[in-house]
Parts: sequence; structure tokens; C-alpha cells
Amino acid sequence: MIKTAGIDVGTSSVKAVVMSTDEGGGEKLLARLVVKIRKRDVAQVVREAFESVREEARGEELDYVATTGDGAEIPFATGHFFGMTTHARGALFLDPAARAVLDAGALHARAVAMDERGRVLGYKMTSQCASGSGQFLENIARYLGVSQAEIGALSMAGENPEIVSSICAVLAETDVINMVSRGISTQNILRGIHDSMAGRFSRLLVAIGAKERIFLSGGLASDEGLVEALRRGLSKGAAVPPEVTTDPLSIHAGAIGAAIWGAFRHRKLAQGGTVWAQTMTA
Repeated sequence: MIKTAGIDVGTSSVKAVVMSTDEGGGEKLLARLVVKIRKRDVAQVVREAFESVREEARGEELDYVATTGDGAEIPFATGHFFGMTTHARGALFLDPAARAVLDAGALHARAVAMDERGRVLGYKMTSQCASGSGQFLENIARYLGVSQAEIGALSMAGENPEIVSSICAVLAETDVINMVSRGISTQNILRGIHDSMAGRFSRLLVAIGAKERIFLSGGLASDEGLVEALRRGLSKGAAVPPEVTTDPLSIHAGAIGAAIWGAFRHRKLAQGGTVWAQTMTA
């Protein structure tokens, strides 16, 4: 039995998991945790998240501590993995039928096409200043006076969405301010933002040739309004649009994938073998 930890260091939060892999390759999630950074020292948050999730897993001895995201410099980690490979593998753990994953995070979104083993076949990413990000949506929600938990339901209640055309987040926020001054409802503003984001995400997915089942990972995966907007966006002009799925554990996909790749690398190194170059940063 191999026991590994996966730590995904993002812009706004740290996700940590502990997993086990048996001799037959069966994987099991033993513990999971999300800790918001909130302007705190990132290294301290990472250490707290790691210790807490390890304690939740009953202090199990770990064979490998794998990091992903912005966690390349964590001193106690055994190894680091590219975010595109960890989200691809984590998506397969949560939805084995998925053949593409859209990781929608705080600063950017990335679309990854993969095979049934988690090997990356294609990859596209938005810029960090784009209005299609979690941080942008959080800023807009704060301006509109609604909570993160309310965004999805409000968006789905919108019937006449006002589309945000600006790619730049700063200009897009100005667009929203103008919408409020014109009396556009919060519901229609949020639905318009979701439709705008979904349009950009759909283009990423089309660019990597995603035609089969798509899994939504990252912090925005819990936003039901965005999920529905993405489904609408992908259905435009498609005879058979790809299915879009998500999971309550979607935010942990990167950490789960890191832990699984950590087990794979540990096993290969123990056997004196090598691992796929694309799973490593060096």
C-alpha cells in the first residue's frame, strides 16, 4: 500500500489531500482540506494545510508528498508536477469517462485534453488579466453586494443577459458599473458575465479538440450558473454537444492528481524505472 499527499497551491487557496494506492492500482481518498490564503504567508498556509490533512488521515506515514500549482518551492515536498497533468489525472479519478478537463481558477482557466491514462494530448490557457476568472467574478459579486454562494442561483434566474465584451478584467468591471447605472438587474448582469466567461472557455475547449465528456475542476466548478452557461455555450452550432460534468470534490482535482502521480512515481522509482517526462517539472 502506497500513501501519498497531494498539495495544490493556488492563488486564493491551498488544497491538500492524502490518498492510498493498493497493489492493484486502486486509489482511495483518505482526507481532504481547503485553506484560504487571505493575504497570509503562503508557506505557512501550506504547512498548516499539510499538517491538518495528515492529522485527518490519522497521521499516516507518507511515501511521497507531491505538489502542483505554485508549490514548486515547498521544502518538505518529494516532487512537483505540472498543473495540466495533475488536473487531468484528478479529473479521471472523479469522472473516469472524462476526456478533457477545464480548470477554472482564481486568475486563469486552462483546458486540457487527455487520454484514459491521464496523458495530456492538448493544452490551452487564458491570460491572467482576463475577465474569465474567479477573482474577477469575486470582485463583481462584492460590487453587486451578493455572496459567492448566491451567484449561481441569481445567474440562472436571469432572462435577458447583458454580455460583458471586454477581455481585460479592469475594463469588464467598468462595463458592469455602467450596467448598474443603467438599471440592469443583478440576475441579468451575472448571467451575462457567465455567458461571456463560458464563451471564452468554449473557445479554449474547441482549440484543444474537446468533443467528448468534459470535466470542470477548480474553484469555479461549484458555480452552477457557470456550469449551465458552459453547457449552453458548447451546444451552439454543435449537432451533439459534449457533456459537461462536475463533482463536489472538483476543487481538489489538482491535489488528487498530484497525489496519484506521486504514487506512480514512487512505484516506478522503487522498481528502478523512469516516469513520463510530461509529469515532471524537471
